[in-house]
Amino acid sequence: MQMIIVDDEAHWVDNLSMHKPWHTLGIEQVHKAYSAREALQIIDAHPIDIVISDIIMPEMTGVELIGKIREYDKRIKCIILSGHADFDYAKEAVRNHAVDYLLKPPTDEELFGAVRAAIEQLNAEWERVSSLERTQFALRENLPMLRGQLLLGAIRGERMSAEEWTRKLDTYGLPFRDGNCALALVRLEDEFDPYRNNGQHLLEYAITNIAEEIFGEFMEVWSVKEEHGYLAFLLQLKQGAAVDRPDLLLENLAMQVQAKVKQYLKGSLSVVITEPFRFPGELAEQYRQAASYFRRIVGDEREFVMKVDPAERPASLGALEVLHRPPVLLHLLEAGRWDAAEEKLAAVFSELEDKGSESWEHCMEVGFAISSAFMHLAHRGGKTLAGLLGGEEELAQLGETFASIGKLRKWALAALARLREGAVDDAQDARSHYVQKIQAYVDANLHLDVSLRALADHVNLHPTHLSKIYKLETGEGISDYVAALRMSRACHLLKSTDKKIYEISTEIGYLDPAYFIKVFKRQFDVTPQEYRERH
Repeated sequence: MQMIIVDDEAHWVDNLSMHKPWHTLGIEQVHKAYSAREALQIIDAHPIDIVISDIIMPEMTGVELIGKIREYDKRIKCIILSGHADFDYAKEAVRNHAVDYLLKPPTDEELFGAVRAAIEQLNAEWERVSSLERTQFALRENLPMLRGQLLLGAIRGERMSAEEWTRKLDTYGLPFRDGNCALALVRLEDEFDPYRNNGQHLLEYAITNIAEEIFGEFMEVWSVKEEHGYLAFLLQLKQGAAVDRPDLLLENLAMQVQAKVKQYLKGSLSVVITEPFRFPGELAEQYRQAASYFRRIVGDEREFVMKVDPAERPASLGALEVLHRPPVLLHLLEAGRWDAAEEKLAAVFSELEDKGSESWEHCMEVGFAISSAFMHLAHRGGKTLAGLLGGEEELAQLGETFASIGKLRKWALAALARLREGAVDDAQDARSHYVQKIQAYVDANLHLDVSLRALADHVNLHPTHLSKIYKLETGEGISDYVAALRMSRACHLLKSTDKKIYEISTEIGYLDPAYFIKVFKRQFDVTPQEYRERH
């Protein structure tokens, strides 16, 4: 659960955020904002649950801030702090459904009591959404199953006439029509592994209910569990919905799904979202692209929300009993499910041995199918299988390798291990590319807006996931990099030029020279002018 404290008096924000044991209430992260506008930017980038705000602030009051928050998310709980026992303000706070109205300075008992009340309200609301009783009821219904099978067939590429689509959508009570849609694929992370053979269907229904509650405020939602184990959500804006940036809205909603599943079901998710496409004709192609993103970009990393790059084009997918039974090996490789691919190979070789089959044709059938899947994966990444496996000689010896089950198993498992290593390297290269673009942009535009939102827009990522990628690659946050670069450049300009302090402040991105002086002194224990005189 995440909270933000908003006040134009910095000492209030710093004291409340850093010197109170919020973790004892289950608050994982406390954000700080020194103005209402800064608060709205943070709420836009993070899944905030609770807001504690001063009521008298420049530019926007706390009550006005609550009104803006209500436009964004009606579920966020707000607590008002005020230095004045003003009845009109209190009445406005109540009208905007504030949890409490506290006078400064509040006692710890008052403050923690208000936050505890907000948490109880949130828990009650989300437990209603994610309750297993509701999911068990849904399981007993036939209509969800029929809807799921229809969507699953569309994902697999099954064709129907426009008239047949219209008839089935009407029959099943689905509000989707021919037009722009987006697809979100959701992967359950390994915290849910203990439920794989006992109760996973209930968890999946609970996750689906949470997702439908969140997405459903702005979009029509149609969901199904597809054959690779992902939860697939087809999404279409509701008629009359006024949304300026549907792509940003969709990413924000996906992050809320992540946060609520982690909070109430104690597990994490990764989500891949497609660009808008024409439904139903382009659904199968977009699904294949989204599935491949889990392997190439997300890989083994956890808790990502990624958007499919529209510049990429999907390639066709290829297809003894076990070898060709869904999910086929190629699908597992495309999805980056390396452990499942290894299990698939083990099952294939087990079937060969159970049949006592040492015939050349049986081994050749399996060998060609496996090597074809491996080659397809390598070529999708712009590489050759020979390059990944160590040379042309190894491929030239495949005829001999296919001659027995033992030799084929040894080769296939070793090749799979090397392909897996290459995929991890590719994912790291992709993330490294984002870091390089960000650093180059900041270096060239330090005097302009280099906020997290501006940088995220520059590389077409959501702010939270840009932060995560940057931290994975560099070990530090983007704000740390920007702050360090500003101070480094300020020191250089102070030592090497005679520019005035306010000119240097503007050049490194601080519009308020007084604030620049304050930050500089906190960093170096001297003012900029004192630093210049010493050097």
